[in-house]
Amino acid sequence: MLKQKNKSQHLATISLAVMAIGFLITMPIRDSLWGIILQGGFEAGLVGGLADWFAVTALFRHPLGIPIPHTALLPKNRKRIIAGIISMLENDWLTKESIRKKIDTLNFSEKLFSIIDKEIHSKAIQKNFINLIQHLIHTIDTKKIAPVIEKELKSQLYKLDTKNYLPLIIDQVMERKYDEKTLDIILKEVYEWAEKDSTKYKLGGLAVDAVENIKADGFMQFALKSFSNLVNEEKLGNIIQSLILKGVDSFRDPYNPNRKTLMIHIHNKLESVKNDEKVYEELNHLKTQLIGKWEPQEQIISLLNNLKQKAHDFVEEANFFNHYILPIIIDGLENLKATPEKVNSLETWIKQQITSFVDKNHTKIGKLVEENLERLDDKTLITMVETNVGKDLQWIRVNGAVCGFLIGLVLVGIKALL
Repeated sequence: MLKQKNKSQHLATISLAVMAIGFLITMPIRDSLWGIILQGGFEAGLVGGLADWFAVTALFRHPLGIPIPHTALLPKNRKRIIAGIISMLENDWLTKESIRKKIDTLNFSEKLFSIIDKEIHSKAIQKNFINLIQHLIHTIDTKKIAPVIEKELKSQLYKLDTKNYLPLIIDQVMERKYDEKTLDIILKEVYEWAEKDSTKYKLGGLAVDAVENIKADGFMQFALKSFSNLVNEEKLGNIIQSLILKGVDSFRDPYNPNRKTLMIHIHNKLESVKNDEKVYEELNHLKTQLIGKWEPQEQIISLLNNLKQKAHDFVEEANFFNHYILPIIIDGLENLKATPEKVNSLETWIKQQITSFVDKNHTKIGKLVEENLERLDDKTLITMVETNVGKDLQWIRVNGAVCGFLIGLVLVGIKALL
C-alpha cells in the first residue's frame, strides 16, 4: 500500500514537473500560433496542478509549512472527524436495527451443529475436553463439600423410621435362624464356663454359704445342720455343675422339648417387639444419639479424594472420550436435531442472547473506534489516511494538471481563432 502511494505521488509530481517544463520550453516560441496554444495549455496545466496540489496538501498539513488559514484540515478538525466517523458507524452503517435484521437472517443452530459435527472427532477437541474435565475434577474442594455431604447424610439418617426396618430385621433373624445360632453360642459359652473346676468350687462355696445362712427353728434347723455336716464345697459344686451341664446339653439338643418350648417363647417375644412402641422410642433415641456423636467428615474427605484420583485416572484412559463422552454428545445432538421444537427454541435463545449483547454493547463500537483513533498522534493518523486514500488524492493532482492542460489548449485556441 505504501509503495502504491509513493508511486502515485511520484506520478503526480512528474505531471506537475512536465507542465512546468513545457511552460518554460514554449516561452521562446510564444510568438507563433502553436507556441501560444501550447504555452497556454502548459500554463493552465501548471496552474491546475498547483491548485490541486495545494488542495490535497491542505487536507493534511500546511502547504510549504506556511500556516495559511483553512489548511491542515485533518489535524485541526480531528475531534469533529472522529465524532463524524463514530456517528456514521452507530447511526448509519452499524445501527442496532441493521444488526438485528442481519442476526434474524442467520441460522445459528445449523451452523453450530455443522461445526460440532465437523470438530467433535478431532484430536484437539478430545484433548481439550479431557483437559477441561480433569481441571474441573482438580478444582473440586473436598474440604468444602464434605460438611455439606455430612449434613445431608445425617439429615437422611434422622429421617429413617425404625418402624420400617425393625420388623424386617426381626423377620430376617428368624428366617436365617440367627436366634437359634445366638442361643447355641450362649449355651456353648455357659457349658465351657460351667465345666471348669474353678466354677465348680465357686458354685459349691456359694451353695454352702447359702445353706449356712438359712434361718430356721426346731427340726428344720437340725436337718440343715446335719446336711451341712454331710456335704462340703466340692460335693455341692459337683452336684450344681452336673445339673447345669445336663441342663445346657438338653437345650443344645434340637429335638429336646425344652429347647423347642424356649424357641417358641423367643419367637413370640420377637414378634411382640414389632408392636412395642417403647422399643421404637428407645431405638429412635439411640439412633439420634449415635448420629449426633458421629463425625464422619474425615472419612468423607478421604473417600472424596480417592474418588477424585480414580476419576482423574479414569479420564486419562485412551478410550474414555470415544467410549463414554462421544456417544453421549452424538446421541444428544441427534435427539436435538430430530426435535424441531427444541431446535427452534435453541435458535431463538441464541438470537436473543446475541441481540441482548448487541443492545448492551452497541455504544462500545463507537467508543472502541474512538479509543483506537485517540491512541494515534496526528502524524500517524495522517500517514494512515494517506496510505489508504493517498493514491486517489494524488490522481486528483494528476487529473488537475492534465485537465488544466487540455482546457488551456481549448481556451487559448478559441482565443486565437477569435
